[in-house]
Amino acid sequence: MDYLAGLNPSQRGAVEQTQGPVMIVAGAGSGKTRVITYRVAHLIRQGVDPFNILVLTFTNKAAKEMRERIMKVVGSEAKNIWMGTFHSVFARILRSEAELIGYPRNFTIYDTDDTKSLLRAILREMNLDDKLYNANHVYGRISSAKNNLISPQEYNKNEAIMAEDRANGRPQLGEIYMTYAQRCYRAGAMDFDDLLFKTNVLLNKHPDTLHKYQHQFKYLMVDEYQDTNFSQYLIVKRLAAVHENICVVGDDAQSIYAFRGANIQNILNFQKDYPDVQVFKLEQNYRSTKMIVNAANSIIANNKNQLEKNVFSDNEDGEKIKVSRAFSDNEEGKIVAEAILQEKSLKSLVYKDFAILYRTNAQSRSLEEALRKLNVPYKLYGGTSFYQRKEIKDLISYFRLTFNPNDEEALKRVINYPRRGIGDTTIEKLMVAADQNNYRLWDVLANAGSILDGRSATAVVNFATMIQSFQAVAKNQSAFDTAMHIAQHSGLLKSLYEDKSVEGLSRYENIQELLNGIKEFSEREDLEEKGLDIFLQDVALLTNDDKDKDPNADTVSLMTIHASKGLEFNTVFIVGMEENLFPSQLSLNSRSELEEERRLFYVAVTRAEKKLHISYATSRYRWGSLNNCEPSRFLDELAPACLELDFKPRVPAQQESGFSSERMAWQREESFSKPKPKIVKTTSILPKAHVPTAGFAPSDTSGLQVGMEVEHERFGFGKVVNLEGNRPDIKATIFFKELGQKQLLLKFAKLRIV
Repeated sequence: MDYLAGLNPSQRGAVEQTQGPVMIVAGAGSGKTRVITYRVAHLIRQGVDPFNILVLTFTNKAAKEMRERIMKVVGSEAKNIWMGTFHSVFARILRSEAELIGYPRNFTIYDTDDTKSLLRAILREMNLDDKLYNANHVYGRISSAKNNLISPQEYNKNEAIMAEDRANGRPQLGEIYMTYAQRCYRAGAMDFDDLLFKTNVLLNKHPDTLHKYQHQFKYLMVDEYQDTNFSQYLIVKRLAAVHENICVVGDDAQSIYAFRGANIQNILNFQKDYPDVQVFKLEQNYRSTKMIVNAANSIIANNKNQLEKNVFSDNEDGEKIKVSRAFSDNEEGKIVAEAILQEKSLKSLVYKDFAILYRTNAQSRSLEEALRKLNVPYKLYGGTSFYQRKEIKDLISYFRLTFNPNDEEALKRVINYPRRGIGDTTIEKLMVAADQNNYRLWDVLANAGSILDGRSATAVVNFATMIQSFQAVAKNQSAFDTAMHIAQHSGLLKSLYEDKSVEGLSRYENIQELLNGIKEFSEREDLEEKGLDIFLQDVALLTNDDKDKDPNADTVSLMTIHASKGLEFNTVFIVGMEENLFPSQLSLNSRSELEEERRLFYVAVTRAEKKLHISYATSRYRWGSLNNCEPSRFLDELAPACLELDFKPRVPAQQESGFSSERMAWQREESFSKPKPKIVKTTSILPKAHVPTAGFAPSDTSGLQVGMEVEHERFGFGKVVNLEGNRPDIKATIFFKELGQKQLLLKFAKLRIV
């Protein structure tokens, strides 16, 4: 029984309590995986047949890791445990029982792409507007119905659901759902949601089958129980109904997947479902310093809907959480990149010790650019690199085509996106004509009328005319105005705006972020040429990555907070802590939504082992307009004793009970706790406009030295703190009284020596 020796009292109690319902409330970093694996090993050591044990996880990685750990204790018997994700385990059961519900045993499992392809075909056959009935939206609606165990028949009989569809202008969603289900059945196929939906059907309609599996699975364990949806909850409850040897493990404070259908009430109500439940609380955090754990506790204490627990750490006190304020998202990226280099050097760390976490994928752009400028290697998780994302490549292809219409790859990518009636057959005809006559593809487009006929010819000519109009705009407009014109008039922006799915919103935000980057590029003072073609050149150089990178290379990790769940890093940066970004503007309509955002912040904080940095920007671009940002209300909930402000408040400090003078100055200055801040549009990143000295004229800066006082026309008065580089590219680091530290190229800076 050596494996029990290393457990603390709470962990050991949870492992040894094998009979009856058990709930293990596992705080962040509390050794949850160890408890689950040892509990299963303990069952087997006590004589339980591994074939009678069912362990359900949410990732294949978790299942694989647990099985390997169990094998170290009990040997090859671990291979006989029913262990895996919900989908993999119940797909296995459905293979055995499929004929009972009219499916062949070798049924096909459709992935997301298969599902959307079939839905698009159905939409075409029904002659429905694919913008109104977007495949992503339709897929999301059907998925939600299945996760709530609503069949196509029930969907079409439910007047409330049908009324909602009519109100949203999509009255035929029920018919699409019915047709989709019939097509899947006819093809002998199930999608991912069907694997759970059909399992419920099987267990509900065939009591003898339910009885068989109830007696086979005498012991059930469910990991991450807070992430289960209604369909999963019902399957587990039915299977455990006979023996009630059910053990659920989870942390309500880390329930962050409501958008995927997860229902936090499943874990909050577990004690109501099983009144005789034994509850074990794993409250000791082995991962993080006391400072980080205390900060996390101060955050989650603000949620009303939670299980009571007192997470603590016996680790070192650790450093305070550094809070940084930037004046733009680009400056925020620069602060983070420089901090990584400094921490790495001072503490002898490696790049893979660092993670940067953000609320939305779109935020990666400024971070990626800042890291690349300082040659900091990084890897993007949970998505592709910003400039490699489909929607970004689509819009950039329009830009490329505007400046070089002979760019065939860009042409083929966007000629029918968004869809404009130029199909594959038409494109093939154009390419054949180009090859036969040794013409460029663009030249063929201009003479499409002699190759094609009817609508195809008209569509191609209209496309060519549109690109020519973009070329005319580019000659007379700024980089940003040209980019915005192309995004709007190509139809790409409209297409993404009308896609209201989670993925569609993310793609729309990414386009917005690209346009923000172009706006900032066009306003840079250190560039003489600032056309869109120059921006494209910069992007091309920036993204020319080596495709044969070592996957195990030493790199900084960039990811959304959702993607970081279950991971841990020595040093973590949480960026973009601003109202309407985090918490998200879409999550301020109810307490339950706001509490989920707070849990997301809690998850982010508890990824850090030794050091945590938090940052926010006081301004961000949105669609070309600079917006003032307010710090997130969540910052106000952090225990002041845990914080170190990486800036000096501009408001005089006043001592007030319960807070340090510096904290209260920061709080007053930034107005942290406004529930729904109004976004104020401005055209400057300065807190207030600087009025230049009368007769302001730039000085000759050839003799500029460190320590000199200078005046900038926009940034105000400052002191030179560093000079680097060689003429004519000397870079000055200047501390401005109102703005803080900035770097400027002297040849463009236009400074007056005071």
